[in-house]
Amino acid sequence: MRAVVQRATRGQVTVDAEIVGELSPSPGLVVLVGVGPEDTEAQALLLADKIAELRIFADDAGKTNRSLLDVGGGALVISQFTLFADLRRGRRPGFTGAALPDVAAPLVERVIAALRALGVAVQGGRFGADMQVELVNDGPFTILLDTDLWPN
Repeated sequence: MRAVVQRATRGQVTVDAEIVGELSPSPGLVVLVGVGPEDTEAQALLLADKIAELRIFADDAGKTNRSLLDVGGGALVISQFTLFADLRRGRRPGFTGAALPDVAAPLVERVIAALRALGVAVQGGRFGADMQVELVNDGPFTILLDTDLWPN
């Protein structure tokens, strides 16, 4: 699984002029999650844990020593199959490296559920919809996570 984690002061997802998810409370994280065809529930749980405990919020001394759990922030989690874009042949991306919806949707939902179980207030987008995502990236501070690069 892959995720782009962005520390944010504001975020929202709109589908057909309807707001379907917002970042609350703020500050928090806007997280784009991509799923590969071989990804598992164990990776979803690991990803949620890593997201919740990333120390990317400032402490009283201004050092990035606090996690989402420490600051009581929310998360806006959005499915993003394009994180598996393949550009090895030409300039038009291919997406055959992304999981099909019947695999991806439950794993994105598992990340959301795992974050909630850890005590994070989470909202999401709408899987498979044409979404407009707005955010104010705080810092900017953006981290790329890839479970395939972590030790087993």
